[in-house]
Amino acid sequence: MSQVVTDAKLFACTQSMSLAQDIAKHYGIPLGNVITSTYSDGEFQPSFEESVRGARVFIIGSTNPSSDHLMEMLLMLDAAKRASARHITAVMPYFGWARQDRKDKPRVPIAAKLIAKMLETAGATRIITMDLHADQIQGFFEKPVDHLFASTVFLPYLRNLALDNLTIASPDMGGSKRAYAYSKALESDVVICYKQRAKANLISHMELIGDVSGKNVVLVDDMVDTAGTLTKAADVMIEKGAKSVRAICTHPVLSGNAYERINNSKLEELIVTDSIPLTEKSDKIKVVSCAHLFADVMKAVHENKSISSKFLM
Repeated sequence: MSQVVTDAKLFACTQSMSLAQDIAKHYGIPLGNVITSTYSDGEFQPSFEESVRGARVFIIGSTNPSSDHLMEMLLMLDAAKRASARHITAVMPYFGWARQDRKDKPRVPIAAKLIAKMLETAGATRIITMDLHADQIQGFFEKPVDHLFASTVFLPYLRNLALDNLTIASPDMGGSKRAYAYSKALESDVVICYKQRAKANLISHMELIGDVSGKNVVLVDDMVDTAGTLTKAADVMIEKGAKSVRAICTHPVLSGNAYERINNSKLEELIVTDSIPLTEKSDKIKVVSCAHLFADVMKAVHENKSISSKFLM
């Protein structure tokens, strides 16, 4: 009689290979073997080069654009399902397309809901992700979602800075809940930036709600894309008398001329996780790894242990 495989198996999508290797190291097992074949027209096919029958499979991959990253995750989920894996968990440090979480004007898609359905159809029986753009995206899934907070890795870093007159800031009204949670943990004040956009990624006006004079300000956001909001907020706060301005952003999307903006900005530093690999180096960008957070949660999930402590801000 063949023996049922009960050990967990970890596999990586190509875009998250470095993070996946760190997760596997903290978990204590090697990454599984996957070979990806690519056709001349760009079509690709991932293949598990080991049995996953009866196993709990974790597939690690962020789905930041390009869309090939999402497609690779979907294909690997489908391959695991068709290879008779017992449980298939999509580990998505960055859940891409999450900004499209509602209809904010007529005749547009709700992409985050579509992605959720695609992941489940492909074979995901569980999702592990971190700092969703909107908490309610969890409700788009019919499968369990473990929504982790990057504050688990950011708060120790902030405490080690030992900044006096610390003030937490949100770069927009939508991030106020996150800012208040950080301020509660750090026992600090809070200020909010009110911004108006001319269009996506273009700010037409920004005002500051609160006093930053003489304060060391830390901006908190779930992601940094073009860095227009962060650098504009830093300028406004320095003009209002802030002593220093830092930013912590979970997901370093950093598109367009984001690196140039950050390097030329009044930000002391930008602290990010390795949910998305950096494409350039910058003296102002500090990476704090989230590998141990995901490894701990994945191991607890596999062993059917509580992970509630990882949700605490």
